[in-house]
Amino acid sequence: MIKHIVMWKLKDFAEGAGRAANAAKMKEQLLACAGIVPGILKLEVAIAEPGLEATCDVVLYSEFENKQALDAYQSHPQHQALKPFFSAVRDARQCMDYTI
Repeated sequence: MIKHIVMWKLKDFAEGAGRAANAAKMKEQLLACAGIVPGILKLEVAIAEPGLEATCDVVLYSEFENKQALDAYQSHPQHQALKPFFSAVRDARQCMDYTI
């Protein structure tokens, strides 16, 4: 199994919207990718909550059966279509994939 975790720190204002609106849009778009390829076991998206510690604004936690499933997800056109918006609204991105 491969775990794929990505965290984004967002700009205060980008693409005509503030951080909170852009975070909500990112979450909606990522959740829409939950079943786009076979082998996605789990896909969660969270937005930082006031009062709880966070060094990022949006986090994606996902699990894949194997590297082939992760590769299929990452190259899928629906996932690729997210990249321009995500790049425009983020200040920073951190990612880690690992096998368990």
